[in-house]
Amino acid sequence: MNKKQWYESLFENYGRKYDNEVFTQGTIGECDFIENELNSDKSLKILDVGCGTGRHAIELSKRGYAVTGIDLSETQLAWAKEKAALSNIKINFIQQDARNLSFKDEFDVAIMLCEGGFPLMETDEMNFQILENVTKSLRGNGKFIFTTLNGLFPLYHSVEEFCASGSMEGNATYRSNTFDLMTFRDHNITEFEDDLGNKKTLDCNERYYVPVEITWLLKSLGYRKINIFGAKLGAFSRNDKLTAEDFEMLVIAEKRQ
Repeated sequence: MNKKQWYESLFENYGRKYDNEVFTQGTIGECDFIENELNSDKSLKILDVGCGTGRHAIELSKRGYAVTGIDLSETQLAWAKEKAALSNIKINFIQQDARNLSFKDEFDVAIMLCEGGFPLMETDEMNFQILENVTKSLRGNGKFIFTTLNGLFPLYHSVEEFCASGSMEGNATYRSNTFDLMTFRDHNITEFEDDLGNKKTLDCNERYYVPVEITWLLKSLGYRKINIFGAKLGAFSRNDKLTAEDFEMLVIAEKRQ
């Protein structure tokens, strides 16, 4: 049996605690932005890639949108389904690998927020497979909204210090960060306690992307209009020009001009 990757171990029995992490607190504002991008058109079908505990999918469903959520983690999805049931909301949550989605030309919009799979994969090719599969899932006039790690940030800042500055007691901690300039991957040791009270220590690595890479990858997949902005937690805006101060970037790609 294949050894579990760090991201599989990380999200195992880590739904309730995950929802208390600092970086998950911007759901309402982020959904406000998505609604605005969709001109509040409730007829649009939305695919939430790496939906995790379903926070965006549930909020958008409450607002009247049809959302399908996919994630690799069985336990994250179980908590998402439980939360949806508590809110009397029906959402199609499916366990799938974003590198091998079963959809084709089915959705008008795809969202992939808070590193929903991309850019956590162990190779650049696997990360690209995610972009490829999401694109395949979209209709001809589809729109793809996602956030990813900004490669400009670690050139000027310590990722370890940034993560420590936003951490609260009980949250996951990140240490021994090493940013590799040849691969643009940050290697770190992540320590956290899961929902069952087990303390876990994982060797993780995440790929940071610079804007021109994202633009080129998306152009190669047929996107005609690509905009990249700074991603502020809970306050996405087209007015935020991406800078080296932004830990994440917000990408909005459209298949047609």
